[in-house]
Amino acid sequence: MRNAFIVLFCKILSSLTQKLNLGNGSTWPGHIAIRINPHIINQLLKNSRTKILFIVGTNGKTTTTSLLSHILTADGKKIIHNSSGANLLNGIASILLQNSTFFGKIDADVALFEIDENIFPLITKSLRPDAVVALNLFRDQLDRYGEINTIAEKWRKAIASLPQSTKLYLNADDPQIAYLGRKAHQEVFYFGLEEKSDARLDHAADSTYCPACGNKLLFSTVYYAHLGIWKCPNGDFSRPKPNLYSSDYYPLSGLYNKYNTIAAMLVAKSLGLTNEDVSKSLRTFSPAFGRQEKITYHHKHVEIILAKNPAGFNQTLQTINELKAKNILFVLNDRIADGKDVSWIWDVDFEKLQKDKKTITISGDRVYDMALRCKYAGLESKSKNNLEEAISYALSQMEKNETLFIIPTYTAMLEVRKIITGKKIL
Repeated sequence: MRNAFIVLFCKILSSLTQKLNLGNGSTWPGHIAIRINPHIINQLLKNSRTKILFIVGTNGKTTTTSLLSHILTADGKKIIHNSSGANLLNGIASILLQNSTFFGKIDADVALFEIDENIFPLITKSLRPDAVVALNLFRDQLDRYGEINTIAEKWRKAIASLPQSTKLYLNADDPQIAYLGRKAHQEVFYFGLEEKSDARLDHAADSTYCPACGNKLLFSTVYYAHLGIWKCPNGDFSRPKPNLYSSDYYPLSGLYNKYNTIAAMLVAKSLGLTNEDVSKSLRTFSPAFGRQEKITYHHKHVEIILAKNPAGFNQTLQTINELKAKNILFVLNDRIADGKDVSWIWDVDFEKLQKDKKTITISGDRVYDMALRCKYAGLESKSKNNLEEAISYALSQMEKNETLFIIPTYTAMLEVRKIITGKKIL
């Protein structure tokens, strides 16, 4: 009876939140539900036929979850997932409540949950996933999460506590992620890349020592940051052979999105889909909010690419170089969800951004920190404290049919979308 009341109340709250344009109803209903009943998530999924998949990692969670949801939906499966990116416990509870009957029953084939790095060990104590997809580990928000070795150790313990029936899908090219499968008692599948590249480590490489013995790894190929083909010089550990390493079609640009696509493909194929099924569905995929999302605003083209840590930011810069971007807006915030310490921007290789005929605008809570970083990189920019003014100014500098590339941190991305679409996400 109590859960029936919680479901009804949270459905009404979520609906009102959306109708009043106060957000997507993807956090507060779950927050209230957990306060009333801390076991609500497990109870909603108990006795359900729904397969539960967790997608964890520093970068790419939302995109990979969206890709997999799109592929499985195209195959006729009923999917629920936290599409707004609310990846804490309250977000997971909210999406379950939105998709449950008034009697607290979940009717779906698959529940896809992208999970925050810190929450993953906590939620596995009460919710047992049928599969875990681990994408990567990069230094991100050190004031909140700590070093990647700390997170990796928590993940190893969490995975060790999961049942043997749980399947693991791991990035073979990330040493810390690959090591999760070394002593796992579950079935393990690996994904990675098999492409030509040099062996030069990026400045943002975070995992360059053997997780088994601590010796410095030898890299024969580096794709970006510390992702590549590697081995321990002592022979204690080496990069596993991927079960899947390519796709005949990638719906999003950027090397990092190849990893997201291949990870989603590997899971889909293990669920019985064919290469033809997956390839066909990928060609109709639209990006998730803020992840190379394309929007028309005031009759002009805008593309939003979230960048929240050095490794991801460097890949974004490489991508906009490849796209020959001429108009760029950087938006840097320092709120809790971004990380209060913004010194990480000095680990981003802004010097690699092509400087020819570019209009760069800067905004956000830490507009002057970013302006200073760009100045040291030799980039001319225009600073605007007010984000709406910054967007208007950047658009005014564009020629017809050009695209404004907005590169925001997480909370800045939410603000940008609120201004451009008139709607909140969370």
